[in-house]
Amino acid sequence: MAGPASRPARKPVLFVTGHAPPDRVGAFAALHRREGIELALFGGRLLHGTGSPAQRDPPPVPHRYVRQRELFALAAGGGHRAVIVSTGGRVALPAAWAGARRAGVPVILWASLWAHPRTPAHALSYPLLRRLYRKADAVVAYGPHVSAYVSARGARNVHIAPQSVDNDFWSDPGVIPPTDIRRPVQATSPTDAPWPAEAKFILMFGGRAVREKGIGVLLEAWRASGLRAPAAALVLVGVGSCPPWVPAGGAVELEREGIVCLDPVSPERMRDLYAASDALVLPSIPTRSFREPWGLVVNEAMNRGLPVIASDAVGAAAGGLVREQRNGLVVPAGDPAALAGAIRRLAEDPQLRARLGRTGAHDVRAYSHDAWASGFCAALASVGVSRGDC
Repeated sequence: MAGPASRPARKPVLFVTGHAPPDRVGAFAALHRREGIELALFGGRLLHGTGSPAQRDPPPVPHRYVRQRELFALAAGGGHRAVIVSTGGRVALPAAWAGARRAGVPVILWASLWAHPRTPAHALSYPLLRRLYRKADAVVAYGPHVSAYVSARGARNVHIAPQSVDNDFWSDPGVIPPTDIRRPVQATSPTDAPWPAEAKFILMFGGRAVREKGIGVLLEAWRASGLRAPAAALVLVGVGSCPPWVPAGGAVELEREGIVCLDPVSPERMRDLYAASDALVLPSIPTRSFREPWGLVVNEAMNRGLPVIASDAVGAAAGGLVREQRNGLVVPAGDPAALAGAIRRLAEDPQLRARLGRTGAHDVRAYSHDAWASGFCAALASVGVSRGDC
């Protein structure tokens, strides 16, 4: 009988997506080890500014950069045993789908939406996407919130690949002395620390300076909370040191209120900022064009032992990672009064912060790159094309 070493090599799985950003590289590598994949990267917007530092160069798995229209020929060429395609890209999805059908191989849809955008362009795409939910051989969802959404629209054979980051990197103490990871005075010099040295409570936000991230609601809530410099600081990482929404001369007022605005930072610096903070806040709001699919900063911060305040429009909350009173606080989206109350509660109760943070650090370990890969392995197995290494 032929042993495993003598088995003929199987064709790879074509994985069609826009980018292989640093935070996703480890997940792709985990899936490649199990199933053998080839990435087809067609570009587009990047929506997350941090990630594992392990790979900022081309991903360490087989890959090619393609135009969206080239995906039909690539998927139809017979060189792959299945095609996984994300919902991004106006041309990429239908092109890859049609090519896979021409080749007669299974199509697995990687779904992230849990509310369809309501812009005119998205309204036109809704009937097609709903049809693809029904016709896909399998669907892999970000979490149970996405699974419920696609199932209600006719998807069958749905699997979950939990959103993940490099847990080992984000939980690594780095330059922070492991005996004092929660308040690492040694980690930042006075010129490095952009908040008052005497601040007793530091609330951190990480994300882009766009409306759907809920920054306007957060600023209103912070002001309503009564927290002020120098006793407290709200640190907005990634919005820019001079955000466009700050009026001329407004920087002085922000400083007086304890609001600190920072440019995007390296993953290593982001990790240190988490360690020097007391809580993370992600107050995303739904808009006509966007609802937060997940929010990977939640995973990152939990790895640093931070409790999380999230709105119910954040996928990480709707998907079950952020859980009220277990590892964080969940507030209604767009409600500055509720958000202010949650901020005050964490600011005033260090024991609560410590308990929620400890539980979050435990819970996030289940959201690993291996768990993400397992979701796709299960989908491939369900349509009979898994390599059997799951």
